[in-house]
Amino acid sequence: MSLFEQIKLLNSQELHSNVNVLASLVLTMSDQSPEMLLPTMKYQILVYYGESLYHTKNYRKAESVLRKSLQLKKSMSKAKGKSQGLSPVEMTPEIDVKYQIYLCHFQLNQFNEAISILESIPGRQRTARINMALAKLYYQNGMERSAITSYKEVLKECPLAMQAALGLLALGVKGAEVASLMQNGTTTIPNIEWLPSWIKAFAHLHAREHQNSVATFKQLENKSLLRDCVDILVALGNAYYCSGDFTNALMALEKAHTLDPLGLRGMDLFAAVLAREKKLKELENLSSQLMSVSDVAPEPWIAMAYFCHATKKGTRGVYFAQKACLISPRNIEALLLKGFILMELKRVQDALVHFKEAYKIAPYRFEAHKGLVDGYMALGRNREAIVYASNCCKQLGQTPRALCLYASVLAKDTLSVEKAKTLLEKALKQDPIYLDAVYQIVEIYEQERQYQKGIELLKKQAELQSTCRLHQLLGDFLSKINEHEKALHHFSIALNMDPTNPRALEGAQRVEQHPESLEGSYDVEVEDIGDSETGVSPTTSQLNVSFH
Repeated sequence: MSLFEQIKLLNSQELHSNVNVLASLVLTMSDQSPEMLLPTMKYQILVYYGESLYHTKNYRKAESVLRKSLQLKKSMSKAKGKSQGLSPVEMTPEIDVKYQIYLCHFQLNQFNEAISILESIPGRQRTARINMALAKLYYQNGMERSAITSYKEVLKECPLAMQAALGLLALGVKGAEVASLMQNGTTTIPNIEWLPSWIKAFAHLHAREHQNSVATFKQLENKSLLRDCVDILVALGNAYYCSGDFTNALMALEKAHTLDPLGLRGMDLFAAVLAREKKLKELENLSSQLMSVSDVAPEPWIAMAYFCHATKKGTRGVYFAQKACLISPRNIEALLLKGFILMELKRVQDALVHFKEAYKIAPYRFEAHKGLVDGYMALGRNREAIVYASNCCKQLGQTPRALCLYASVLAKDTLSVEKAKTLLEKALKQDPIYLDAVYQIVEIYEQERQYQKGIELLKKQAELQSTCRLHQLLGDFLSKINEHEKALHHFSIALNMDPTNPRALEGAQRVEQHPESLEGSYDVEVEDIGDSETGVSPTTSQLNVSFH
């Protein structure tokens, strides 16, 4: 058995470190004595060597060795008539070598070089995996038209390439067109009756038609064959999350995580909801568990960043969020989270950079709009804040949270308080128990000294949903009209829900000790209320990282 055959044997057994040593020795010998190896054998040894270097994570050297193999192949094609050794069947195709070079560039985050090597493969010779790799790279680089073309080529060859279909839907291709591409090659496949509903559900999701998306995903999940499907549960949680229904998002994502503790997809959103609900123990366990699964995916780092932020370790939170951004530069959750943590650290300009990038990639995300509004408000640039808040209502529709965001900016100016009040009333008409609207309109009532109106609204809300913050506010307002006994009752309820709530403690003490002084010295400010709130999540004005 020759040295070449020995290297081939080691490669077939995937003994990559052994290939590295022997191939290096044999190639050195070949350089000293060129007649020792026929050109085709040397080419194949270079390919084996490059692949083994890749598998042992020496990506730069692997890329260099593989390019040498291509140069040798090119020189071989010019040397016609000479004995080359191996037949073409025994040689690794040039396309496969270029794909391996792409993998090296990808691991080194050299995305432009990765695109270049794949684009050097003629279009007719591109396989599904090459088109899929190109589509992902194009999308990552913001080259949407090229990404669409490549995804379509994948589906033409592999009609059930689900990730390619999702890529097209995410890029705005209509569901009907995607369905046509997928169904052309699947009409004779049995047990495929769920596919149209699957496409329809994701088409609604990417078209921001969240109610329709939720309804279709629930129909899919209720079907016996797809019951407890983790992918559908994650998508359902995503739909709930994007619509601002965090309670149902938590339930769907928690169920998905329970069914598949090693799954990563959607766990960044799960961490966001846990942080929002102040479930710190669950968040800590999630971040540790995800990190044990993988440290080269963005989701574990995002979960760690949320936990650090929730435990007031902002600097470490920024570090972990940045790790996620480096792994996946266009990851929306990582960009938004880093922006909100930077806001908390008073690095407003840096935060705005991240919010603008998130807004550019995903203008449909409410959190990107909110980050920009909060940032410009913090800088005192109210005109820019009003523009972005207004755009939020135009782009996302006049949903309760979009209306509340717009109202929060308008309420800062005495000339536009009435308009803010109108928007908040409109939000409450759509969703009578939307707490952010309740808290904002109560703040306006307090500023206008319309205590009775505030009491009426708060009592009505307390009957529908009992939360610490509602009872605390009710106690504040009752104390304003000298209803001290009733005020103390509601402060007591608030403290039963959250014994550490400083505003409820202060209010109760003032009522007991100096009830007559409350009217002049105790002003209710909604922004100060919720730092230690439990029961219902804080409003957007109360928590820097708060997603609605």
